[in-house]
Amino acid sequence: MSAEPRPIQQEIAVDVQNVRRAYRRDGQQIVVLDGVSLEVPAGEFLALMGPSGSGKTTLLNLIAGIDRPTSGQIIVGGTDLARLSEGALARWRSRNVGFVFQFYNLIPVLSALDNVELPLLLTQLSRQERRERALTALKVVGLADRADHSPRQLSGGQEQRVAIARAIVVDPKVLVADEPTGDLDGKSAQEVLDLLVSLNREFGKTIVMVTHDPRAAERARLCRHLEKGILEDRAPGTPCGVRR
Repeated sequence: MSAEPRPIQQEIAVDVQNVRRAYRRDGQQIVVLDGVSLEVPAGEFLALMGPSGSGKTTLLNLIAGIDRPTSGQIIVGGTDLARLSEGALARWRSRNVGFVFQFYNLIPVLSALDNVELPLLLTQLSRQERRERALTALKVVGLADRADHSPRQLSGGQEQRVAIARAIVVDPKVLVADEPTGDLDGKSAQEVLDLLVSLNREFGKTIVMVTHDPRAAERARLCRHLEKGILEDRAPGTPCGVRR
């Protein structure tokens, strides 16, 4: 009798275990996250939802290595972030995490190409290699023809797509997006969401997106809800709306 084949273990890109984050304010302790545990398989697109003040952005910042937890463990791409010094954490973050913000955070005096190239200045790549990679990233988001334009010459949706190109130019393990459509009109928001879905499906990027918009969340493959610093008790594989 032959043995049954072992199930294939899916790699975990983000592993958050019993994380607590508290701050001191006016002599009082404010608990933002209280014992949160979360696993995001590699290649997934997860939407984090919840009301304002629920801890969504705090959790995103912890996953991205921007902030550190009060207690608990965070492992991203196999790296235990607690074991890294501040300098090592900054270097790890620049190579492994791509950031997409609600208000784009582009530098107004730089061209789209120069903005996308910025993360590569921390690498050992030559100027020509940096320019080639930045232009490739702009091609991926459909804006190679806007490489010489400044942010003020672009629409909001185009600015966000430049920001996404900047986020992917280092080929990060994880993309974190904080309300990426919150400052966009409906058409531009759909274009940005289409791009994120494409990065997830076609390029296998692991994406963790914070959003308050159920229509945006439905474009993700999985969904978790935060309420007062606690992840609701739902199955980790709960889809957001119709699974795509």
